[in-house]
Amino acid sequence: MLDILIFLVLLGVANGTPVLLRLALGKRYARPLDGGLTLRDGHRLFGSSKTLRGIAASLLATSGVAWLLGYAPYLGAGIAAAAMLGDLLSSFIKRRLGLASSHDVYGLDQIPESLFPALLYRGPIGLTWAGIIPVILAFFVLDVILTAWLHKFESRRP
Repeated sequence: MLDILIFLVLLGVANGTPVLLRLALGKRYARPLDGGLTLRDGHRLFGSSKTLRGIAASLLATSGVAWLLGYAPYLGAGIAAAAMLGDLLSSFIKRRLGLASSHDVYGLDQIPESLFPALLYRGPIGLTWAGIIPVILAFFVLDVILTAWLHKFESRRP
């Protein structure tokens, strides 16, 4: 059970840090990861919400939290990188479907971001194969709840 909680904390830091930075800094220092590249389908590669700032912050913050929890910083960086790769895959697919940047798609927004790091780094955290499903389900529920709360919070900002 502790392994699931630790993994969820690291996933939360990896995925939450870019969001918190966006709330704190707005568009300052937010350079799109895709550099504005538009593909033949007329849609951006990833969209404007996927930034170098967010990726770098995710890697750094998750490395630091992993170290604070007694794990090697490179483990945190690896979990963050795998989560960000899952997030980029989701964004790529959503752009190909013609959906706007930051458009919510249940499942697609949560599963790759939690599945990729769980598959790649379950061993070092001590997560069993059976523990992967509760991690994905818990991350799904938490992400849906927090995303709804965030949208409500942002709609009230002046």
